[in-house]
Amino acid sequence: MKSNFFITLEGGEGTGKSTQARLLADFLEKNGHPCVLTREPGGSEGAEEIRNLVVKGDVARWDVMTEALLMFAARRDHLVKTVWPAMKEGKTVICDRFADSTMAYQGFGYADRGLGQMTVEQIYKIVVGDFKPDLTIILDMPVEAGVARAVKRDANINRYEKMGLDFHRNLRNAFLEIEKKEPMRCTVIDANRTIEEISADIISVVRARLLKA
Repeated sequence: MKSNFFITLEGGEGTGKSTQARLLADFLEKNGHPCVLTREPGGSEGAEEIRNLVVKGDVARWDVMTEALLMFAARRDHLVKTVWPAMKEGKTVICDRFADSTMAYQGFGYADRGLGQMTVEQIYKIVVGDFKPDLTIILDMPVEAGVARAVKRDANINRYEKMGLDFHRNLRNAFLEIEKKEPMRCTVIDANRTIEEISADIISVVRARLLKA
C-alpha cells in the first residue's frame, strides 16, 4: 500500500484551508506518515517571489492569461523544488491550494473573461504533466461568510479578497463543478461548522480513501 500522498485543500476565501491542513498533518504524523505542509502560490523560494506579484497590488494588475501563467510558473518551481523531492523521500505533502484553484479563479472566476476549462487543462499538461493529487478536499461555505472571515482575519487583504461577491460566487460554483467531474479524487466538506467538526470529517475521508488496507 502506498504510504506517501499528495493531498490538496481547495475552496474559496476564508474557508479555513490552512487551519485544516495543519490539523490533518498532525493526524498523519501521529499515524506514521511524515508530512510536508506547503501552499500555492508559493511553497518554494522562487514561487514565493511570484506569489507576491500575484496576490498583492490592484485588482486589475494583471490580465487573466498573465495571471494564469504566473500561477503555473510558481507551480512548476514548487513541484520541482518542494513537492516532488518530498514525495521521493516518502513524505506526504499537504498543499493549501493547487491547480484546481487556477481552474476556479483564472478559468471561471472572471466570468466572461475567464480562460475556460480547455485552456487551463492545456497549460497544466505542459507544465505539470500527468501528476495529480491523490485526494483533493474542497472546503465549501456561503460566499458572504467566507469573504467576511477572510477580511476579518487579515487587515491587509489580498487582490482576490477585494474582488466582488459575483467573482467569489463564480469560484464557489467552479469548485463544486470540479468535484462533480472528478468525484474519485475530490470530496466536498461543509466548512460552515466548527473547526473540530470539519477536521473530523476530513480525517474520516482520508482514512477511507487513502489509509484503508
